[in-house]
Amino acid sequence: MKSSRLMQVLLLLQSRGRMTADELAAELEVSPRTIYRDIDSLSAAGIPVYGDRGPAGGYRLVDGYRTRLTGLTSGEAQSLFLAGLPGPAADLGLAEFAAAAQLKLLAALPTELRDKAERIRQRFHLDTPSWFRGDEPTEHLATIADAVWEQRSVRMTYRRWGDEVVEREVDPYGLVLKAGTWYFVGSGRTYRVSRVLDLQPTAAAFDRPADFDLARYWEEWSEQFEARMYGERVTVRMTRSGLAKTRYLLSGHQARVIRELAPEPGEEFGFPTESTRHAVADLLKFGADVEVLEPAELRAELIDIVKAVRDVYNGAKLPTWFR
Repeated sequence: MKSSRLMQVLLLLQSRGRMTADELAAELEVSPRTIYRDIDSLSAAGIPVYGDRGPAGGYRLVDGYRTRLTGLTSGEAQSLFLAGLPGPAADLGLAEFAAAAQLKLLAALPTELRDKAERIRQRFHLDTPSWFRGDEPTEHLATIADAVWEQRSVRMTYRRWGDEVVEREVDPYGLVLKAGTWYFVGSGRTYRVSRVLDLQPTAAAFDRPADFDLARYWEEWSEQFEARMYGERVTVRMTRSGLAKTRYLLSGHQARVIRELAPEPGEEFGFPTESTRHAVADLLKFGADVEVLEPAELRAELIDIVKAVRDVYNGAKLPTWFR
């Protein structure tokens, strides 16, 4: 609705300062022409918004102007309680502050919204970690978070994949919580917090790149990471049942790649895997619904395993390598 969009334009200008018509249009998913009309409507309503011409121009509010149209709707109030994550807040050392903010929010809401927010809190709980995984050490998380806020470089000892230990001086741009695991982005690279062995903040301040967008960076990095992880291909063919099972027997990336390939039952295709060793475990899940064609070594290894399993169930002794 137009009235809702006008309020969004007003709040965006209040929170972000100067914005161009193109930026506002992209944020609200409308055309720049619609933004021009909205600005005219705000001016006609007495809102002190004006435009600057030129390359550095845009729309902004008169300095010091603050709107009072910041009351929460019922849905907005309920969504805030769905966003309450006590575990991550505790990891960051903010558990007490999060609890206090939630109490203040409840106290500030009208009675009917307070009751709805309390029902949301009692009926929905967000548990971010994945199943069957223990907690990872995050002893340096609060220090990293402070460095992110204060834009201070950190010096750390870090254990890379393969257990190689390296020393790094990093400018931490932001923190990401992914399926219960904390990561931080620093100087254009991504680090897992649990692999930080030692960390000390430095006195050096850094300038965060003005065009750095943490959400966009993480989305692009995640896609590239998964593509690198599943960079090998083995040639297989599957039954119709096997192709259907890929949705829940494989990782999301593997299933997505196979969907994009769209193989027909019995048709050869490149099965994405981390390595031949990982392919053995993945393909055994499918039983007789998959046949490996290449490489020959993988095909031979699966044949040996299947024969050994058959011998076990026929009463034969376990082979030496099976014990």
